[in-house]
Order: sequence, then structure tokens, then C-alpha cells
Amino acid sequence: MVHAVSVTTVEAGGVPSPASTSSRTRKRGRGPLAPRPLTLLIFVAPALIFFLAMFGYPIVAALGNAFFAWSGTTRGDFLGLQNFAAIFTLQPYASQMFTALGNNLYFFVGTMILQNGVGLALAFLLNRTLAGKRFFQTVISVPYLMSALVVGYAWSMILSPHFGILNSLLGLIGIDGPVWLGDPDLIMPILIVINSWQWCGVPMLIFGAALSAIPHEQIEAARIDGASWWRTARSIQMPQLLPSFSIITVLTLIGSFNLFDLVYAIGGVSGGIGGAADVLGTLFFRISFSNDPNAIGLSGALSMVQLLLILAATVVTQRLFAGLARRYE
Repeated sequence: MVHAVSVTTVEAGGVPSPASTSSRTRKRGRGPLAPRPLTLLIFVAPALIFFLAMFGYPIVAALGNAFFAWSGTTRGDFLGLQNFAAIFTLQPYASQMFTALGNNLYFFVGTMILQNGVGLALAFLLNRTLAGKRFFQTVISVPYLMSALVVGYAWSMILSPHFGILNSLLGLIGIDGPVWLGDPDLIMPILIVINSWQWCGVPMLIFGAALSAIPHEQIEAARIDGASWWRTARSIQMPQLLPSFSIITVLTLIGSFNLFDLVYAIGGVSGGIGGAADVLGTLFFRISFSNDPNAIGLSGALSMVQLLLILAATVVTQRLFAGLARRYE
């Protein structure tokens, strides 16, 4: 390797040491093999342009729409925060807003318990040496490759009270199956179960990768000391899964507050009977395509509220798990 020699060093007749050269390189902020900023920009530019075009521009446009009055597609006067206040105070949007927000929170809690609990259990089970491990991982992961609309329509047929296979099977043992999707008390739990069935493969793979990364010597040492499986999992494996829990929680949070397609397939744009499964996504859809002249302004405000809720909850979640991680360091 050829090191750069400064003019003053040459004039002094000295030879720079590798240590001094690497020290100067670190002070300049670049390693000997670090790519130039222009090279990095060239490689990042396509993805950055795509992101700005597909996500950045719609966010900025929605934010701009939220501060103005609209008459159809014609922008009117600047309203400030009046559109934001309207979705919280103006009926029927106010009552629907809090109902939808409550359903999103309900869905998040239920999904965290069922989907991620099943995913964690499967990860622990498949982390053991089992025949056909890759086969089971593949089979469990296949559903999340399908569209949520397809999954929703398929489950709607399975749960149909007239020709659904579930009620037919219950009828064989003398049980009169309920109208699953027609009961306001059942539709949200059903949505959580369907979503968990489709997506439990994601936490399974993430937790499984984290479990595989734990040094096997730690597990063996605990077993030699007489620790039970539960004590080993609680004291050694679970603390090292905290970064994975953080990732899974954030992904579940974002997915729960962006929920739309599954609810649309199961309960329609109104969120099922009496709006029992109405969420922020379906409320946004109804406002956007309603007869309200100010639909663009109100829907823009709602989308910004939804975005701010996700950002705030994500920051809180990451700080919470960062604090928990520091406790186990």
C-alpha cells in the first residue's frame, strides 16, 4: 500500500508511519477504501428519486391540501388548522374518527398478542433441530406473500353462513354456526385472527434469525449449570431478542394504523355492520369520495393526523425498547 506523504514531511526528511497516516485519514473522515460522496450519490439517487416521487410528493401534497378550503377540486382560502379541528369536532366525522382510532388501537393490541405471540412460539419451536425445518418455515411464510384483498375475500367465503365451509363443518357435529361477519362483537376479533394467520411468518423469521445469532456456548453453559428451558429462554434468549421486539412492534404499529385492504374485503368501506370494524383507512376513503365539497381538505387533514400518530408512536416505542436494552447491558 502506498501512503500519501505530506510536503513538510518530505522536506524534513522524515518517513510517515502507517499509524500517523491512518490517524490523518480518520481525521479527514474517510477510510482508505471509503467511496467518494459523488459515487454514493450516484448509487443512491435512483432509490431516492423513486421514494420522493412515490412517497415524498404525496405527503407534501396532502399536507398542503389540509390547510386550505376546497370546493370540489378547486382550492379556496387558507384555513390554517380548521380542517384538523373539523375532523375532531364536526359531526359525523368526529364520532367516526374516535371509533376508527379505537378500532386501530384494538387491532394493534390484538395483533401484538396473537400474531407476534404465535410468531415467537414458532421461532422457538423451529429453532430446535427439527426435521423439515425449512419446509415449515416456507409453508408458514407463504400467506403473507398473497394480497390482503385476496385473503379477505377467501375468508369471507369460508365464514359465509350460507355456503361457508366453517359452518358446514360445525353442522356435522350438531353446532349451529353464527353469522360470523354479521356480528359486531365478532368482526374485529375475526380480522385480528385472519391478519395474524397471514402475517405470523414475519415475526417467526425475524425472531428465528435473532435466536440463531445467539452464541450456542451461552445456552450450553446455562444447561450445564442446571438452568431449565424456561430460565434459559427468560434470562439469556429473551433479553437478546429486544432489538427484534422493537422492529416487530414498529412494523405491527405501522401495519395496524395503515389497515385498509383487509377491512375493505371483509366488511366493505363502511367497516362492516354498524361500522364495527371501521378504521382510519376506511374513514379516509369515505371522506375522500364523499359529497362534501371540502373532501380534499378534510381527507388531507386526516391523513396528516394518521401520519403524526404513527410517527409519534414509533418514536415512543423505539425509546422504550432502547431503555429496556440499556437495562440488560
